[in-house]
Amino acid sequence: MIIKNGYIALPDQPEFLPLDIEIRQGKIHSVGKDLPGDDLLDTAGLQIFPGAIDPHVHFNDPGFTEREDFYHGSCAAASGGVTTIIDMPCTSIPPVTSYKNLMDKLKIVSTKSVIDFGFYGGISKQIYAENYPKTIAELADHVMGFKCYLISGMNSFQDLTVAELTKVMTEVKKYNRPVLLHAEDKKTVGEMTKIQQTAGTDWIHYYRSRPEEAEIIAVSDAIQAARRTECSLHIVHIGTGAAALLLKNLANITGETCPHYLEFNYNDFDRLGGALKTAPVVKSAKDSKELWECLQNGTLDFMASDHAPAPSSQKDTGSAWMDYSGIPGTGTLFPYLYFKALIQRRMSLPRFLGMTSENAARRFGIFDRKGSIEIGKDADFILVDPKQNWRVKGKDFLSKGKITPFENMTFTGKIIKTIVRGEVVYDNQMGIIAEPGYGEFLRPGGIK
Repeated sequence: MIIKNGYIALPDQPEFLPLDIEIRQGKIHSVGKDLPGDDLLDTAGLQIFPGAIDPHVHFNDPGFTEREDFYHGSCAAASGGVTTIIDMPCTSIPPVTSYKNLMDKLKIVSTKSVIDFGFYGGISKQIYAENYPKTIAELADHVMGFKCYLISGMNSFQDLTVAELTKVMTEVKKYNRPVLLHAEDKKTVGEMTKIQQTAGTDWIHYYRSRPEEAEIIAVSDAIQAARRTECSLHIVHIGTGAAALLLKNLANITGETCPHYLEFNYNDFDRLGGALKTAPVVKSAKDSKELWECLQNGTLDFMASDHAPAPSSQKDTGSAWMDYSGIPGTGTLFPYLYFKALIQRRMSLPRFLGMTSENAARRFGIFDRKGSIEIGKDADFILVDPKQNWRVKGKDFLSKGKITPFENMTFTGKIIKTIVRGEVVYDNQMGIIAEPGYGEFLRPGGIK
């Protein structure tokens, strides 16, 4: 196939270039002007991006498929230009805390995904108490990193103390994998939750129960542990500006944030309610501003959705404390950033590409195949019409989750097609074209 007449976003180029792309056997074979061929895809007027990578999703499969499953989650991702996701280990039954569990999960979800995917392994309190060095050793070649919590609401995947986390980091370092951390201080959240639950059920009390200090303390503790052990550390879904700033100019310690932390603050709970509930909770407008600045200057490395939807019966209970914590996001991740970062804030094209594809691919060991438009890499692309506007409607999401805080927002830049390894998996007119199971399981570092 020859993709012709489009404007291509190549790495390190400040502007889109009017070039063709030749695809052979699912790989990028050549990039240049006036490439010959008979199988043509005319992309006149469209911008061509490398496929987006969403390195933080909860597809809940198997075990919690009333919320999401790998078919619907991957379809939602594809509709938003995401060609690769990495699924968290904690929200499936069983969790990915052993090689057997990983293979059991892979057997189920590999028949469903329409895009490529990887897994993280997990080290919970339960695994720490059993034999965490064994778990790390048997999973290291098959996962993109190891997820841990300093506070967890899941009985099946309990949190670690900082001392336990430090020991886990010492072991993980041996295998050249990052530790991914949900960083909120358990003591702070526990004390504030008791106070705020007594105070009432309004949303302001939920916000106050997970204060900025909880993230700042936990990120600081994690940085110190990473320095002591020399382990690679990645802080997930940072919602506090001051916590993000702690990562500035640190080697081998990275961080991500999510669109909801950029767009919303705690005042928006009055109109959005449970549709905005996440953990960590959205903070102040000042935090949003600081997070944008951290994205612009590279203090934060990339974006993720933290996709974790739930049905209305779990998201609209009438109590801020009882509503499920999580929102659908993988389908709106790239479109939101295209409009808000590239168009409105005039983020440089290289920085935008780093934020949406390249940096996550580098961080999690798949840059040999994914993350940029370069010869020899997988032919993963997003075709965007920069002139079309569209409105977010949760009822049209391909995810099982339909409740979104972005409801009725209008974005500029419409995704026309999403291509994975040379095949169109999503078309804005026809919907999902790929068969369930088209997506391939990815291991890090070129391991086959």
